[in-house]
Amino acid sequence: MNEREILTEYVYQMVAALVQAGVENVVVSPGSRSTPLAYAFASTKQLHMYRQVDERSAAFFALGIAKATTKPVVLLCTSGTAAANYFPAIVEASYARVPLIVITADRPHELREVGAPQAINQPNLYGSHVKWSVDFPLADNAAPTLPFIERHIARAVAIATSAPFGPVHINVPFREPLLIDFRDELPETAFKQSRMAQLIPSKIAQQELSSILRASERGFVIIGELPLGTDLTIMWDFVRQLKWPVIVESLSNMRTSVPEDCLPYIITTYDAIMKSDEFKALVKPDTVLRFGAQPVSKFIMQFITNSKPNAYIVVDEDPMFRDATSVSTHFIHAELGEWLTNLDISDTALDAQYLAEWQDANDIALEYIEHYSEAAVDEGAMVSRLLRFIPNGSDIFVSSSMPVRDIDTFLMATPKDIRIIANRGTNGIDGVVSTAMGFSQGNNRETYLLIGDLAFLHDINGLIASRYQECNLTIIVMNNDGGGIFSYLPQSTVEAHYEDLFGTPTALEFNDIAQMYDMDYIHVEDISELSEKFTTVKTRPLRLLEIFTDREENVYAHRALWNRINAGLKAWQS
Repeated sequence: MNEREILTEYVYQMVAALVQAGVENVVVSPGSRSTPLAYAFASTKQLHMYRQVDERSAAFFALGIAKATTKPVVLLCTSGTAAANYFPAIVEASYARVPLIVITADRPHELREVGAPQAINQPNLYGSHVKWSVDFPLADNAAPTLPFIERHIARAVAIATSAPFGPVHINVPFREPLLIDFRDELPETAFKQSRMAQLIPSKIAQQELSSILRASERGFVIIGELPLGTDLTIMWDFVRQLKWPVIVESLSNMRTSVPEDCLPYIITTYDAIMKSDEFKALVKPDTVLRFGAQPVSKFIMQFITNSKPNAYIVVDEDPMFRDATSVSTHFIHAELGEWLTNLDISDTALDAQYLAEWQDANDIALEYIEHYSEAAVDEGAMVSRLLRFIPNGSDIFVSSSMPVRDIDTFLMATPKDIRIIANRGTNGIDGVVSTAMGFSQGNNRETYLLIGDLAFLHDINGLIASRYQECNLTIIVMNNDGGGIFSYLPQSTVEAHYEDLFGTPTALEFNDIAQMYDMDYIHVEDISELSEKFTTVKTRPLRLLEIFTDREENVYAHRALWNRINAGLKAWQS
């Protein structure tokens, strides 16, 4: 075979192995060195190929698709700094446990470390932020080469999709010439399937957990953001059996579509009621059981840290279990599955009064929050109203900083079918637009993005993806002209340099951005306009709703709400 035929066999064998392993979606950032594989992806009918010229945005776009589909997504870029631009999304995928197959094209070995253009040190580029990394051989006619790459592709996908999910890196050198012969059909693969094990705790671990739960008189459950693909019916069955207070974070997606018989156990106002020292003293626990990631609320985690419960049990699919409190007493290495509903916990010693105290406090806080939502005009009240307007069967992608905190405050337990998604692996505001755009592509439901003005500015180039494929998304920008989250932090008490370093106002509005990307644009100055303008018929796939709020007013209103809840709890306890 000549060089072109050898290269053709090589790249199509890679693609065939990816398809065989279950890959369906590929995000490509065009470049020269990745040409052979980009051609093979583009000509393979079994794959859906997306394009985004900005590698940083492309990686977050792929992250969003993977979040929506719960399946691995391939990323492809050319050599050099293009590969480095993937890094922020790879870090997020690592900590958020999202399966990405990152493929970086590279210069051949003879052009590495010799001053050749667009050549950097790419093997192991992402270090410990990927679960596995491999540097592929060059395309050649040697008998072991194709079997090697086929099985290493299968290994990469298996590692990315084994618990806990995460990114893997395949570095592929290509020697010029870079052209291939297009093929209509993929070659056969000799390797057929990887079957991964399910992580189930041992009988001893299950018995010990059952024993602790049955004996506990004062205990609660925390459910944070759950692993992709978690069966929530199992979690609801567990809630029904245990009958404990369950602190449910909004990102767990267990505040919505709540079964009626589980409603009495769902506590959603924990961030507010944990600001009451008297209430915290009243409900100091003996036992805490946590599933999923650490919640957004720092107050509940501080409560656990200070309470030092006799048993703080963390269930996690990663042996490097997450415990920022350093007070955990037990760890169970397991995926969330049917074993939970088989625990012997039908008759626990939980004090009925303890459950009632959580329920009463939650009800008191709910009453204040509902009144606030009707009467206030600040950013939080806007979010509360939006949660009512967003249609059943829709999803909300939420930016870090204030939007996710407002969702956590104002999304109450409801039978309404909406889902909340965010990038909370590292809690950054980078790549939020791109991730939401990708999520909307992999999602079969209407998608909304709730974001602040700075996070939107941080990733406006993510909208470029809409020029290469139709994107259906409503973007809701809370424009308070700066970094609203810092107004709640100690930095706000120091006037010197605050606006320059933390407030960072830009005085920018986004109607021109909407026009640039052919979006519907809606301008909202006052909460009285929100209902009418939000329900305006959408005429284009992309819509931008810009809501103007005031940072100082937001802080004042939020703190006034917390103070009223605190006073209400004091009156209740007296």
